[in-house]
Amino acid sequence: MAVEDTPKSVVTEEANPNSIENPIDRYHEEGDDAEEGEIVGGDGDGNVDESSKSAVPQSHPLEHSWTFWFDNPSVKSKQTTWGSSLRPVFTFSTVEEFWSLYNNMRHPSKLAPGADFYCFKHNIEPKWEDPICANGGKWTMTFPKDKSDKSWLYTLLALIGEQFDHGDEICGAVVNIRGKQERISIWTKNASNEAAQVSIGKQWKEFLDYNNSIGFIIHEDAKKLDRNAKNAYTA
Repeated sequence: MAVEDTPKSVVTEEANPNSIENPIDRYHEEGDDAEEGEIVGGDGDGNVDESSKSAVPQSHPLEHSWTFWFDNPSVKSKQTTWGSSLRPVFTFSTVEEFWSLYNNMRHPSKLAPGADFYCFKHNIEPKWEDPICANGGKWTMTFPKDKSDKSWLYTLLALIGEQFDHGDEICGAVVNIRGKQERISIWTKNASNEAAQVSIGKQWKEFLDYNNSIGFIIHEDAKKLDRNAKNAYTA
């Protein structure tokens, strides 16, 4: 995984983490036990001795910063324009920041039906209208209800860990929570680049050990044909 020369923390709170509309719970609560990915140290009273300072690991910058976005189903049902209820939640740029968020995040199985939870490269909005997404498309995997939690985590790790050969083609990923199933999609930039899209689809299946066939739908086709859009590629 490529890293930047100088660690740069860009964790920002874009929405109230205590709100019931937010999929990320309040983190670093006083008295909480340590979770995976958290850095701890000290004597329990908030004091860190000199010997423990040297044991605190350095932060590990990611090649890209990433932003979590959330589309709240209770708000989405009242919107007049698609995407008007979509909100950025947090941006992170290091391995440690990711785990601090993930360990206090509502997993797909705990989100309400109708919710959409995104993780996109920073400064790319998860909308067809975003200029970086406009000419792209998406690969989609389908899972039974409450069965996508592990696959969502593995997808996130593959994205932020730059595991794809054509990672520059990737915009981000989304998990869609619906009444009878859950879907995870990876959005890409250039639908016309068939070799890159097919490579992404095949590698994604390998990372998740997903055996079913998956399809790639071009955003422009989805806008015109909605549910009648056909797969441009399969893997």
